[in-house]
Amino acid sequence: MPLIYSIVESAGHPNFSTLYSQLGMEEKRLSSMRKAMSLMKKQPPDYVVAEFIYGYSNNYAGVNISNLDVMLYSLQKYAPHCRVIVFCNKDERQYTDKLQSIFPLHGVLARPVSVDNMKALLV
Repeated sequence: MPLIYSIVESAGHPNFSTLYSQLGMEEKRLSSMRKAMSLMKKQPPDYVVAEFIYGYSNNYAGVNISNLDVMLYSLQKYAPHCRVIVFCNKDERQYTDKLQSIFPLHGVLARPVSVDNMKALLV
């Protein structure tokens, strides 16, 4: 049974729990990147679904592009074959290309995300 992490950091994260269940996937819903990184050491995921938030401020200091960078580095170590799907706002879509130049992403979906678009990335 494939394991999928849904990292839900905001109310804008679409809920695809029903779809995951229909596809025979086990979902772990996590409320932070930190929790996901802790769990992946014990239970590496097959998929990670998370929101892309571009680092406009100095919080990322030019080193990191987004909220996902640190978690993606951990994935390379603990779950190198994991497929990463990110949700983004349409106006931030261009910045996901920067992230993809460093980390391969399985899919990037701009909001609003349809069930059909999500399903296409999981089957």
